[in-house]
Amino acid sequence: MTRIVSYRSKRNYYLRHQRQRHFLRSPWAGGVILVIFAVIALLLANIDATKTLYHHLLTTPFTIGFPGFDLTRSIEAWINDGLMVVFFFVVGLEIKREIIAGQLSVPKHAALPVAAALGGMIAPALIYSIFNAGTPTEAGWGIPMATDIAFAIGILSLLGNRVPVSLKIFLTALAIVDDLGAILGLALFYSSEINLVALIAAIAVFAFLWILNRMNVYKMRYYLIPSIILWILFLHSGIHATLAGVLIAMAIPATPRYSKKYFLYKSKYFHEEFAHFDRPDVEVLANDHQHHALNSMRYLAANAMSPSQRLEHALNPTVTFFIMPVFALANAGVEITSTADLNIFTTAEGNGIFWGLVIGKPLGIALLCWLTIRLKLAAMPEGATWRNLIGVAALGGIGFTMSIFIDNLAFTDTAFISLGKITILIASIVAALLGVILINAAYKEGQHENNSAS
Repeated sequence: MTRIVSYRSKRNYYLRHQRQRHFLRSPWAGGVILVIFAVIALLLANIDATKTLYHHLLTTPFTIGFPGFDLTRSIEAWINDGLMVVFFFVVGLEIKREIIAGQLSVPKHAALPVAAALGGMIAPALIYSIFNAGTPTEAGWGIPMATDIAFAIGILSLLGNRVPVSLKIFLTALAIVDDLGAILGLALFYSSEINLVALIAAIAVFAFLWILNRMNVYKMRYYLIPSIILWILFLHSGIHATLAGVLIAMAIPATPRYSKKYFLYKSKYFHEEFAHFDRPDVEVLANDHQHHALNSMRYLAANAMSPSQRLEHALNPTVTFFIMPVFALANAGVEITSTADLNIFTTAEGNGIFWGLVIGKPLGIALLCWLTIRLKLAAMPEGATWRNLIGVAALGGIGFTMSIFIDNLAFTDTAFISLGKITILIASIVAALLGVILINAAYKEGQHENNSAS
């Protein structure tokens, strides 16, 4: 009986952990965690027992360094200027990968997502500017330009086979180009007064990182100290510090130390060596020759991946399940004092952000896709129709992370920042629902046409 209970408990333990691993590896897991932390932030900011403590913690000063060389920022500033550097670093690695070996590496394949991303940035910015031109909130035109890739891809994954795989690849490439556009916008339009001395020093440090890259320096420890210095210089340069993350990503080697051919040859050699020294009566733990073969295979496998690829895989879980949720926890907590705060359509800022995300995004994406295909510069993704492409375009209106980030930079007035966050949250929910409705409608119509044809 004891043995049966032990077996059942072990089986339940295994199944529970298997479900946890499945959840963490799911494309939609990051979006679910973001929603949970955004809701927690809203609750903390609006419950009388917690809102004072919540805002006090975010504004508490925190010092890093030592006397004579230290940096003091609020907790919220450290999250936005420090932790988010890692987020932008991973975004930079993703952009680099796509340009070198992904969807954006072949001009013919890149044409459609690039055009769609341009349309998805221009149309929302124009709609926002129409509502806000000449007003104190006109600087927020960049807020509705961004797409939150975690949410958008997560929802597509939940829809399963209702969306062709080609459209999932299309949306991923679109969101990456969109991120690149947002990064350029941050650098060019949302930077404060430039400190030329710090900026020139930052350029010199980046040049040093690039020299390391060109000299095929693969050990990451040599990049660490210069990268920290580059980030500190950006903090003082007037250009937002998170952009240092993108520049560091560009300097990380994207080619592996060992080629695929060399890896196949040497891995076969070490596999044969492991088998040759195998002794049935000796465990691997006590077999020095097999230990050597295993360590050599591990080193070989690690160096058959580029440093940028290894870092992207290593940091993705940290960004998805720690940095982005912490960012949401620190930035989504908007205090809602009355129902009037939710009436976003009474302000130019609210109208600009809402209609920019909900209408501008899908309209700009669809129009530029139509024009690009019409001019025969690109082809419709395999298995896709205009109906489900427009549904996917609607999901592009989910702004959240990057939109909230730009909202923090666009305004100094806390009332404008808070209204912007409320509108982003509402618009993102509406865009998600609209996208799901359109995609489901397109799928049902496609099923009906197939049944009629058969």
